[in-house]
Amino acid sequence: MRFRERVRVPPSWWVLAVLFAATLAVAFGFYLGRGFALAVGLPAFVFVGLGFLAASYVIEVDETELRVGRAVIGRDWVGAVVPLDVAATRTRTETGADARAHLVLRPWVSTTVEIALDDPADPVPYWLVATRRPGALAAALGWVPDPDAKPQGSRRG
Repeated sequence: MRFRERVRVPPSWWVLAVLFAATLAVAFGFYLGRGFALAVGLPAFVFVGLGFLAASYVIEVDETELRVGRAVIGRDWVGAVVPLDVAATRTRTETGADARAHLVLRPWVSTTVEIALDDPADPVPYWLVATRRPGALAAALGWVPDPDAKPQGSRRG
């Protein structure tokens, strides 16, 4: 295994989930009683927590393939790899986006790696994958930083 990262919801979002459930519990509890507070607050937290768990994914790179969640592509089809900083990610997901791209983005991760595909039969031009370690993921896919240039946001293959 050359690279592995589990992209999870940060602890601050779990705090927000607790506050959301507590707010619902207080509102229902005040109006309908303590029994309803627990009956609404606990399931609210469970449902939000299950959503958070479902939103996490694993990025794995080995000698033969790249896995991002359930999506898999052979390393033979990986072209140029570009680690993107926060500003470049914002540009690439807004005005510089391609509607055919495969996007794996989460609002709690602000950096990405753009992975171009060299498969003429595939209409997807690139994958844009949210990662907290864009340099390490790009390096695992063969990107070599240029010491004379700004590494993030510049194309290297």
